[in-house]
Amino acid sequence: MSEPNIFSALILGLIEGLTEFIPVSSTAHVQLASHFLKFESPSNAFTILVQLGAILAILLVYFKRLLDVALTLRSSERSRYFVLSILLAFLPAVVVGVFAESYINELLERPAIMCYVLIIGGIVLLAVDRLRLQPRHFDAMAYPLPLALRIGICQCVAMIPGTSRSGATIVGALLMGADKRSAAEFSFFLAMPTMVGAFVYKLYKVRNDLSVDDTTAIVVGFLAAFVSGLFVVRSLLAFVSRRGYAPFAYWRIIVGALGLLGLFYLG
Repeated sequence: MSEPNIFSALILGLIEGLTEFIPVSSTAHVQLASHFLKFESPSNAFTILVQLGAILAILLVYFKRLLDVALTLRSSERSRYFVLSILLAFLPAVVVGVFAESYINELLERPAIMCYVLIIGGIVLLAVDRLRLQPRHFDAMAYPLPLALRIGICQCVAMIPGTSRSGATIVGALLMGADKRSAAEFSFFLAMPTMVGAFVYKLYKVRNDLSVDDTTAIVVGFLAAFVSGLFVVRSLLAFVSRRGYAPFAYWRIIVGALGLLGLFYLG
């Protein structure tokens, strides 16, 4: 693999880890950066497979709590309830993802659409952040099951590239009575089965298309995503508790606008 491609994989991995768990759309950021860096991967494999680094980052941060849930699954009603709520929230994405795959892949080839969605999503996020909502749910591990399912349905909106999986789930949770911190935390928990499922499915689909060079790029991107993902997961909850989601809304709007300008002038 050439040095420029290794450098591009490193940059894209850092972008993936930094943006996966915040409501700005990691897919849009990675796809736009890939476009301008002239980085290509078969069947968009890099975009999905490099997420493994971010997956492992969040699993590491929440390892103790997840281990506790696993060890008490048979004896604790709270643990069983939590697992059921996450599986219930995950289910809509499985159904919609399988049937909408070709449509999603088509949109991934149209960076301008992602820029518009970034801007629109930023405006929506800013409006929701400014609402004086009265939260009723503060524990991400004890959300009512109907609420978990509705958040899972909101996650399906994120299959439109540029929307943001975390953004869709967080906005949905906020509008349905969750506080800002628990909304972000539930989004973390829901990311685990969602990202693992997408990773395994995409890896199976592109298994015959991967070359040694592709694997090298994915490994480099994975390591970068792991390190940057650790930083974000460890700091995000405290940040949103203090600042809310407005900074991410402004970021989306700026990136979307710059992306459109770049596409107009650079192609």
